[in-house]
Order: sequence, then C-alpha cells, then structure tokens
Amino acid sequence: MALTETVPAAAPPAHEGILRRQSLRESAARTYARSLPIVPVRARGLTIEGADGRRYLDCLSGAGTLALGHNHPVVLEAIRTVLDSGAPLHVLDLATPVKDDFTTELFATLPRELAERGRIQFCGPAGTDAVEAAFKLVRTATGRDGLMAFSGAYHGMTAEALAASGGAQHTSVARLPYPYDYRCPFGTGGERGAELAARWTQNLLDDHKSGVPRPAGMILEPVQGEGGVIPAPDGWLRRMRELTAARQIPLIVDEVQTGVGRTGTFWAIEHSGIVPDVLVLSKAIGGSLPLAVIVYREELDAWQPGAHAGTFRGNQLAMAAGRATLAYVRANGLAARAGELGARMLGQLRAWAGSHDCIGDVRGRGLMLGLELVDPGAAPDPGGARPAAPQLAAAVQQACLDRGLIVELGGRHSAVVRLLPPLTITDEQADAILDRLADAITAAVRTDPGPTGSSPTTLRGTTP
Repeated sequence: MALTETVPAAAPPAHEGILRRQSLRESAARTYARSLPIVPVRARGLTIEGADGRRYLDCLSGAGTLALGHNHPVVLEAIRTVLDSGAPLHVLDLATPVKDDFTTELFATLPRELAERGRIQFCGPAGTDAVEAAFKLVRTATGRDGLMAFSGAYHGMTAEALAASGGAQHTSVARLPYPYDYRCPFGTGGERGAELAARWTQNLLDDHKSGVPRPAGMILEPVQGEGGVIPAPDGWLRRMRELTAARQIPLIVDEVQTGVGRTGTFWAIEHSGIVPDVLVLSKAIGGSLPLAVIVYREELDAWQPGAHAGTFRGNQLAMAAGRATLAYVRANGLAARAGELGARMLGQLRAWAGSHDCIGDVRGRGLMLGLELVDPGAAPDPGGARPAAPQLAAAVQQACLDRGLIVELGGRHSAVVRLLPPLTITDEQADAILDRLADAITAAVRTDPGPTGSSPTTLRGTTP
C-alpha cells in the first residue's frame, strides 16, 4: 500500500492567536481592541509596530496621554534613573524627592493664582478618580450637594463622573447647554448660540423656581474631546467663570485630555485667561504612566485627613516620567508648536470639506482635531447640519487602519474622526497623516451606500 506524505497545515500567525485569546478572555466591555485589532510589540514617537510586522502612525496617542509620543528618550531616561537609584516604587502618599520634583515642575506651569495659593491632591491613577475627588472637595467646602455639568461632556467611567457626563440616564446633576456651533441647541450657532447658552445658565442659577438649587460646583471641559472635539468659545468660558465667581460656586475645569500643550497653550484655560477653582489633571501629566491629580485654591482645602485616599496615589515612575514630560514640553515650546502645526492641519482639513459632501464640520484646537462625517443625501436641519453618519465614520477608521493610520471616533453618534497626534510630530509626519486620512476618506465614500440607501457619496472637485 503506497504511503502519501501529509503536509501539516501552517500554524496561524502568533498575533492572530493573541487576538483570539483576547476575545475569549477579556470582558465584553473592551473598546479600542474591537476597532483596532492590532498587537503592538514596539513603538517610538509616532510609530507603532505590530506583531504582524506592519507599522502604523498613531494618531490616538493613548487617548491624548502620549504628549511626547511612544518611548521618548527623556521619559525612558527618567524611568531608568528611578529604577537604578534603588528608590522605593510604592510609597502611598509619603513625601519623596521624585514627588517633590514633579510637584515643583507642575506648579511652574500653572496660572500664577493657582501656583501661589494652590493645593494638590494626588488621586488614584485614573482621571476619573480625580473627577470624583473634585466633586468630593467642592461638596465638603461648600456644604452643598448638587452639581452642574454640560451636554456632550465626558468626565470618566466611575459613578459620579458618569453622572456628570453626557450619556447619563439617571442623575441629579443639572445639565446645561454647551456651545456647539455645528449642531447648536438653539439653532443659531456662532456667537449668538454661545450667548444664548450663557443666558440659559444664568437664568437657571438665578431663577428661584428653576428647580435647581445652588450647586456645590460646575464642571466643564475647555474642549469636549469624547463629545466630538468641540472647543468652547473663549468668551463663553469667561462668562462661566464670571457667573460662578459672582455666586460663590466653585468652577471645576477638566483638563485631563486638553492639558500639557495639547491645544496650543500649556493648559487650555490659557486661551480664555480664566483661572478655575479646581483643575483636574491626568493622562499626559504621567508621561505615559498612570497619574492623576487635582490642583485647587487653598480656601477649598476643608478636607479631613483620609477624606480622599488611594493605595496607588504615589506612583513614583509616573511622577518621574511626568516631570520629564512637563519639563520637555515647557523647555522646547511644544505648546506653541502644537498651536502652529494644528492651525495648519486644521486649514487643510477645512479645505477638504469643500471637496467632500460627507464632511459636515471640521474643528479643533492645537493638535486636538476632529472631522464630523454626515449623510450628504439627507436634508439639513434648520441650522444647516446634516444627520451624522456613524457607519461612514467606522468605514473611514477601518480604511485608515488599512493604510497604516490609527484614528479614534467620538461625538454623539461616533461620527467624528479624531486626531490626537503627539506634540513631537514633524511637518513631514503631519503631511503623511493627512495624506493617509484623505485617501481613506476617498476610499470609504466610494464604497459606503449611505444610511439613506442612496448612491455612494459624491466628491466635488479633485481628491486632495
């Protein structure tokens, strides 16, 4: 009987096995892994290399965490220095030279009023815990309980932070209109829309029959990130500061994503010149490692010892990496660089809007940019906005990944393509990002049937 040789089937690539095991073992709550099925193994600056050998330009940057990109030399050196020194890595909230250096560098970046008369609370390592601490602080200081927050907000995933975010279902937090030029809640947009939003807030605070008692605090983002990259007008921010100060309501500003040069100034509040009562910080302040703090006016410091604690609020490696990051951004003028490069990129993106019917709006500040994709076949609302196109946005995200570009989606309907590149990108890298994005949009609109079932989105003019 003749024997035949059996050739064993080739084993699947290692990265496919890792992805399969992740899908089997991790919870259904996983997020980025669903839309970005890659297995990073090496990274430097803007670039990530996957286990499959492909390279990607990372415009997600850890959701804004990586101000200097992946594995920047100054960050690695700071971490190595701590490791080689023999210093303890876990110290609860004890004082250490590393912590003192971080705090000193952080205070050197703050508005003078906060730097001179501020207090800092080291929180659990996530931004959402810093938000919780801010709420607890203002409630303790004022003796009041309620909070005011804004439509479209995102402040974290713990209970109180979620209650102040835009998707909350059951909450006693009073919700206020946030200026959103493209989808203005008042149908006017522009300065008029922002003015009406401010008037609404003032009326709610001053009308004793509004059903909203004087709150313990108001929380806002100077640029709503997850909400769809919506910058607050500087004049409106100043009005919020005036309204809260006149009524002795602490103003909490969430700079978890906008801080450390992201918007073109070191802190986004610098654009408007306001100084909040509480500043919530995380993400980039840890230099890629987990760290979160609140900085607040000393008169609010009415806590008792242990009023807000956490086992991992003394992350020494994060403080060392964070100090190095803060110092590097400050010394090298990266905030101003982000403002200049971001303005150029924003101008190019807006030029595309004239050639792509599917781009409803382009907006952003510094290197925090967003394109809102819409259904061009649908009738606009009275304010001129067309319905969001989340399926098209998902197709663009996938087309970007196919071309080696990592982007994130956000906004009310996940129809905003977001760009959060590191502050260290070069002009050439910025051009490469825009080229790949333009190609991805062109490819996606050619294949997308449109939510209305109409013909594919048409392009006006030439492909950028």
